[in-house]
This record gives sequence, structure tokens and C-alpha cells, in this order.
Amino acid sequence: MNNWIGHAIWWHVYPLGFVGAEREASACVGVVHRLDHIVRWLDYAVELGASGILLGPIFASSTHGYDTSDHFRIDRRLGDDADFDAFVEAARRRGLRIILDGVFNHMGRQSPRFQRAVAGGPQSPEASWFRLTWPADGKEPDCATFEGHHQLVTLNHDDPAVVDYVIRVMNHWLDRGAGGWRLDAAYAVPRQFWNRVLPVVRARHGDAYIFGEVIHGDYAGFVDETGVDAVTQYELWKAIWSALNDRNFHELAWALVRNNAMLDRFVPQTFIGNHDVTRIASQLLDERHIAHGLVILMTCGGTPSIYAGDEQAFRGIKERRAGGDDAIRPVFPATPAELAPFGWPTYRLHQELIGLRRRHPWLVRAKTRMVEIRNTDLVFEAFDEGDRLWVALNLADATVGRTIDSGVDRLAGSGAVCRAGGRTELTLPPHGWAILG
Repeated sequence: MNNWIGHAIWWHVYPLGFVGAEREASACVGVVHRLDHIVRWLDYAVELGASGILLGPIFASSTHGYDTSDHFRIDRRLGDDADFDAFVEAARRRGLRIILDGVFNHMGRQSPRFQRAVAGGPQSPEASWFRLTWPADGKEPDCATFEGHHQLVTLNHDDPAVVDYVIRVMNHWLDRGAGGWRLDAAYAVPRQFWNRVLPVVRARHGDAYIFGEVIHGDYAGFVDETGVDAVTQYELWKAIWSALNDRNFHELAWALVRNNAMLDRFVPQTFIGNHDVTRIASQLLDERHIAHGLVILMTCGGTPSIYAGDEQAFRGIKERRAGGDDAIRPVFPATPAELAPFGWPTYRLHQELIGLRRRHPWLVRAKTRMVEIRNTDLVFEAFDEGDRLWVALNLADATVGRTIDSGVDRLAGSGAVCRAGGRTELTLPPHGWAILG
């Protein structure tokens, strides 16, 4: 692991939504300089406790950013190269690193490169960039697409020109000050492609943090076979909200066993919210358990990210329809001062727990061990070598009492702590939580 990534906590921003950009780039006349909108929130991110900004797509696209048309150009709805440089410099002055979203599995159907490939026929230089099937009648070819989305045309990752293009894109923006890449839909790309790309990028930018979006499957195997630093820990994300909703901590316990095994191989990228899922405040059936989800995230091994707005208990439900992501990708006000007052207690809770994690930096590699577990309450130990904390969670409507076989103090949360003969008696209120050490 790179030295700096061991201390990273990301604030995850979906730029096009954050700044209120037009839904379609064609509706935007000229360049609109909106990246400064995010700059005005950087101090807020620092005060939250973040050490970096995990950006959604910022490159030229037709609509939502994942239908990229030109990876070397900033989306005109956000600004231009000068705006990007100013953004990076503003982040650098605050000690924040920037991770960019690399959409390298596919491009938008409206991208000039795809349009030239289709217009030029099977023998055109760019036809080999895509997986095209040409009909005998000379009409437009069939094209492989990403998960059936007509507007997202899959790149041909066997083509050396595509390999070279992705290397050049990644190095270009790392040269310009980015600190790393999130590889969108990395699971859909042949693994050997990343083996051809990443060593070349790392030879020039050895400290870059590169992680892949992987939803299901063998996470550790993907890391081993591709050379990424990490993958997205969707297993833990699902187990956290599902266990809290079902009041079944045994599901969480199993996911933490899986997370322990991953930590033997790599440090996963962890989260309880991102730009692709229903917000945690809407996902949970009982809003009192937002704290429990955050406590788990901040005391488990991983590199955590907070999706912008979750720290204010924003609501938003993802729907499977056109425009179904709009609710989870809203526009943010011009400055934090314009936020509604009722979200700030959740923000302060995030500050408290992020601060605790920063005071215990070993938590990035912490494994967990169950001490006591029932459906609605548990105590687990987070540990790494000689360091350890205890986490107690209660989902029940009744007070619970638990014993820890060590003399510890309450570091955060609620409940009464009483030491007795080298042991600690903890009384946890209904729907309470505590971190002890």
C-alpha cells in the first residue's frame, strides 16, 4: 500500500449533479465554468475529516458522464483545462488528493471516434477500436454494448491502440495533478487488459492509487490478476444495511469474516453510500441506525469513502428507470452555509468518527473478531497486531449489558462503563452504540 493511501478518507462527489449541470451536453452552449462550485466546498470536506476528493466523471460526454466522448477534454458543462488546474491547485493547498473516474470499458455512441469508425467502414483505422459486426448490405454495424445500454459502446480491449489510448489518458491526468483512478465497470473489462495498462502507468506514477469497481465475485482474485490496489467492497456495503434492517447481525458477522480474508491480500475500498445506490438514510428502515452503519464503516479495515450528502443525512432512492439516478445525484447549494439545519448533527457525528479513525490509523488494516453476537446486538473487536478497539451495537428496544475481558474506556457513543477486576461492564441503551479502547 502507498504510504499516503493508508491515511485516506474520501469525500465522494458526482460533479455533474453537484453543480447542477444540464442533463444533456447539447443543451449547454459553450463552456460553463462550474468546477469552482466544488472548490467552494473543499474547506467543508477538510473540516469533515476527508483527505481527498473521489470525483465522478468529469470528461466530455453526452449525458451522465459515463458515456464519454473524449477522455482528454473536460466536460464543457463543468469547465475547461484551466478550471481543472485551478481545482487541483485548490485541493493541493488544502492537502487534498484527487481521484478521477476512468470509464475505460466503453464510450458514448455519440463520441466522434465511434462515429468515424462507423462512417469509415470495416477498414477504417478506428473500426478496430470497437466490437463491430458489419452486415453485408453495408448498413450501420451491430456493436457490443455495456450491459445492453444502447448508448454505451464497448471498446475492443484486445486492440493495441485502445491499450495505448488508456495509458495515455491515465498518465495525462496524473501528470496534471490527479492522485489516482477509479476504474469504472472494471469487472467488465478483460483482466489481461489491466495487466497491459497498469504496469506502464505505474512505471511513471508509482504512488498513484488505482482501484476497480467490482460488484460480485472473487475480489482478491481480481486484485491479484489485474494489479489494481483495491476493489469496491459491495459485499460489506450490502451486509451493513441489510443486517441493520433485518436486525440480523449474523449477516454482518459473515461479511466481516470475508473482509478479514481480503485484508490478507489487499485493503478494500469501503463505503455505505455512493453515486450508484440508494442513500443510506433512505435505505435504512430506522434512521437511528445511520450511526451504527457509520460506526461499522469507520472501525473496519478498508479505505473508506463518504458519498457527498450522506454526512448530512440526505435522502434519495435509486430507481430502475430513465432518470432513476437523479434523486441520489442532486445539485448542492452554492456554499455549505445554505444547507438545511437538520443535517448538521449527522455531519458532526461523521466528524467525531472520522476523527477517531484518524487517531487510530491502524484501523485501515484492522480485522474483526466477534466477542458476543445475537440477532439484535453484538460486540466485536477490531485489531491489528498489538492495537485494538471494541465496538458494541444494539438494535433492540431494550437496554443490553455486555462484558469485555479487558479494562477499557468509552471513546465514543453512549452507555455506561464500569471497570471491575480487569474487566469492563458495558450497559448499552436501546438502539445505542459505543466504541471502547
